[in-house]
Amino acid sequence: MNRLILATILLFSFSFAQEERVSSAALIKQKIEVKELKKELNNFYNKKEKEYQERKKELETLLKKVESEKKQIEALRDENKKLLSDIKGEVDSKISTIYNKMKPKIAAEIFNQMISDGNLEGVFDIILRLKEAKVTSFMRYLSPKNASLLTQMLQEYKINNKDEG
Repeated sequence: MNRLILATILLFSFSFAQEERVSSAALIKQKIEVKELKKELNNFYNKKEKEYQERKKELETLLKKVESEKKQIEALRDENKKLLSDIKGEVDSKISTIYNKMKPKIAAEIFNQMISDGNLEGVFDIILRLKEAKVTSFMRYLSPKNASLLTQMLQEYKINNKDEG
């Protein structure tokens, strides 16, 4: 009977040791699988990070190009505005010179016609650039209605510019 107990204990010990080896082997296998999975995840992450950095660099390059083109467009716009301003100033200067040299009666007839055609603002802009003595001489040849309209505009202009100054 002692032998039977001893045999059972040995058998049980042997089984337990074998189970322990199987469990140990399973754990080692799982550990290897986890390491492989970690390696795959790291590779995937590194690949995606590299793609992200490449896209980021492309976007930064594109953004720099857009900013550069924007600055060129703004410079061109500013240059065009200056040219238009210079042209307008030249035209205004020539118009002023022409009307300052014109006989008051003829200029007044032109102004009356321009106002009749609906260009009161255009006449007003010209009058603002003329010498005061010329404006006074034009006014006496304008129709009373047109002279009144222009006088009101001059008064409003004087009031508005006085408030700004």
